[in-house]
Amino acid sequence: MSTPDPDEFDETTRRIAALNDDFRTSFNNASGNHIVATQGIHALPHEDRYAIFDLVRSFDQFAEENDPHGQHDFGRVTHNGQDIFWKIDAYDKSMEHGSPDPSDPSQTTRVMTIMLANEY
Repeated sequence: MSTPDPDEFDETTRRIAALNDDFRTSFNNASGNHIVATQGIHALPHEDRYAIFDLVRSFDQFAEENDPHGQHDFGRVTHNGQDIFWKIDAYDKSMEHGSPDPSDPSQTTRVMTIMLANEY
């Protein structure tokens, strides 16, 4: 996997990636962002869920192959031999449509979904 050069993306894309990284690494939902775990994740033992959340927070393996648009909005981690996906979607503040400007937190609510790969 080759690491993308951050300079190949425009300022808006770099801002979106930074906002996604901040949300993912902190799980901070103070600005109205949401974290959703699927039924498959909730069915796992408490210790496994927290281990998965730690893996998602520490994920930093962005490359051209898994982040072609440079927005840091999707990733895969493995826990106990099981693939886990996470993805971040950007909605407008009413949560009815996509955000008009995902680089602007005042116009965007981020939703991160954490799921077993077979739930995708």
